Amino acid sequence: MKALNKSIYLMLIALALVFTTSSCNKDDDGGGGGGASAGTVKAKINGTSFTSAEISTSGTITNAGGMQTFMLIGSNSSGKAIAVTIIGFDGEGTYQIGGGANISVSASYTETDINNPMNTQVWQAPFDASVAGEIKFSEVSDTKAKGTFHFTGKNVNGDNSTKEITEGAFNVNVQVY
Repeated sequence: MKALNKSIYLMLIALALVFTTSSCNKDDDGGGGGGASAGTVKAKINGTSFTSAEISTSGTITNAGGMQTFMLIGSNSSGKAIAVTIIGFDGEGTYQIGGGANISVSASYTETDINNPMNTQVWQAPFDASVAGEIKFSEVSDTKAKGTFHFTGKNVNGDNSTKEITEGAFNVNVQVY
């Protein structure tokens, strides 16, 4: 099961690379996504700065069965990544990460060991019934999403450590399917 979870997160990172063909356009506003430059996700991980590479950052909205799902993925060349999924996405507003049995918003922070991918560590949120954070959208269109986020993730398949993801911001191009 642990290997399956790692494989899923590695697949999500790979999907980010596939869906970035439209995220290579530059936007000079630089600050509309809570300070994230166009095409990036940024945050502090336990106080250390993280910024995704534009080429491996994407936002995707899918429509299926009358429900929208939003997926945000941002990774860098060091093998670190942040991913957020919202099932039941409804545009601008604030979404709690966790907070009950019907979890429709989840987030993760991943550190991939590029020399040994099977040693990849994932901190997931939520990890219990409490609210682990939130993601707030200040702008959403068929082509762009901007906003802020924060969450606490727990390494549930590893050492049970936690990571505080703070001062998160995103300013990404969006593809709609």
